[in-house]
Amino acid sequence: MGWGSILAVYLLIWTVTLFAVLPFGVRTAEEAGEDKVKGQADSAPARPMLAKKLLWTTLISAVLMVGFWFLARAGYLDFMPE
Repeated sequence: MGWGSILAVYLLIWTVTLFAVLPFGVRTAEEAGEDKVKGQADSAPARPMLAKKLLWTTLISAVLMVGFWFLARAGYLDFMPE
């Protein structure tokens, strides 16, 4: 598996993981006891904590990528037969 393939798989895993992590810890302004801004959607998060979620996404993705890489090196995942 070349570096380009590793990067492509990592970015795919990272993107899917981000969408899985985004809903965790989300509280609306009403749930947080804050006033809504005029025009704000009812479902908009009061504090999205994006930096924390990006960090968790990167860590989880790295672990998943290492697992994927080991499976590919062991021959369990064979996408391009030789």
